[in-house]
This record gives sequence, C-alpha cells and structure tokens, in this order.
Amino acid sequence: MSTTVHHDTGREAGEGWVTFAGFMIAVVAIINVIYGIAAISDSKFYLASGTYVIHNLNVYGWTLLVVGLIQFAAAFGIFSHAPWARWVGIATAAANAIIQVVWIAAYPFSSLAILTIDVLIIYGLIAHGHRRASL
Repeated sequence: MSTTVHHDTGREAGEGWVTFAGFMIAVVAIINVIYGIAAISDSKFYLASGTYVIHNLNVYGWTLLVVGLIQFAAAFGIFSHAPWARWVGIATAAANAIIQVVWIAAYPFSSLAILTIDVLIIYGLIAHGHRRASL
C-alpha cells in the first residue's frame, strides 16, 4: 500500500526569505535607533577627527532615528502580513543602504555589514514578499 503525500509548496516557497527579511529589518532598525541617538546626543561614539560627508552629526542622527523607527514598524507589519509593510520595508532598506554608502568612509566594516543586510532585505521582500502579503 502506498500513500501519496502532497505538499502545497506554492504558499511556502520564499516564506523563509520573508521571515529573514522581517527579522533583519528589525535588527537593522534597532541598530539605526541606537546609532541615531548616539549621533543626536553628541556622544563620543563617533570619531571627532573623522571627515564626514554629512557635516552635522545631528542631521545624520535624526535621519537614522526616523528611518529606524519606520523600519521597526515595517518589521511588525511584515509579521502581521500587512501588504503596506513590504513596500515600506523595501523603501526604508533602500534609504538605509544609501545612508550606509555615504557613511562608509568613516565606518567601513559597520557600513558594509549593514549595507549587505539591507540588500538581502530588499531581495527577500521583492522576490518573495508578494506571497506573504497575500496569505
């Protein structure tokens, strides 16, 4: 006697990428909020002798703080299958990637690591996010 097992792979394909993107956007959001608060408060976290593309660290800090808070909201939306969260996650990951490219001269390893995560977030949400949003 043989039994045939059928799996509905259409709904499950890419689910791991979307879950990964949701967790990574939450991690990047937390990092952005911490870095943003450090820049706003003029802490000793950032090098005083560094040459920055953005002249004022407060502008950088507020930008990171706002992007981080929006990313955190998008992470919750991704996990609740909200269709808007996919597009907000893509937009904020792209904006954060640009911010990291601007900041790469001052903190190359940190910026490259976060930039890589942003690219993976964008891939996961663009390639597989439409399946998750329609569940």
